[in-house]
Amino acid sequence: MIGELTFFLGLQVKQLKDGTFISQTKYTRDLMKKIGMEEKSSVKIPMNTLVKMDMDADGKAVDQTRFRALIGSLLYLTASRSDITFAVGVSAIFQFVPKESHMTTAMRILRYLKESQEVGLWYPKEGGFKLVGYSDSDYAGCRVDRKSTSGTCQMLGNILVSWLTKKQNSIATSTAEAEYIAAGRCCAQVLWMRQ
Repeated sequence: MIGELTFFLGLQVKQLKDGTFISQTKYTRDLMKKIGMEEKSSVKIPMNTLVKMDMDADGKAVDQTRFRALIGSLLYLTASRSDITFAVGVSAIFQFVPKESHMTTAMRILRYLKESQEVGLWYPKEGGFKLVGYSDSDYAGCRVDRKSTSGTCQMLGNILVSWLTKKQNSIATSTAEAEYIAAGRCCAQVLWMRQ
């Protein structure tokens, strides 16, 4: 009655002949403008792979409210941006005592988003219904508590339908154990989806 869906809870929806594209391009642009990122350079990856984040006890403190607002905005973007889920999750750990190093990491995610504002989720009309899960983990990647981080995604045919990045509940004693925990979490999600 009100026409074709184009916006829904901040998500932009483009319904095309061969599928549907969901993105948060407008929200990303508005966030860039609000933070003042128009003049900043962009980067190709959301997180520096050589830097391991920790509590940074000696670092200079930053405004907690500003950091939390930025993390909240980035968490909202993970609804359509699985590519930033891990980096945002790692940054979110330090919301209670944010330091300059944590703010720099969060700002790097914004610089990555500047490069990739048009990225979103594509749901083609044609495709199979084979449910497949993928998982991966790092080993003791968190320098704060030595816990590993699991990443999983589930595909229905060639469509991404679910993704997760989460710090594991226990400390793995080997890379095999960390991978096993990640695979178990992925299998649990697949089994739930099949039900």
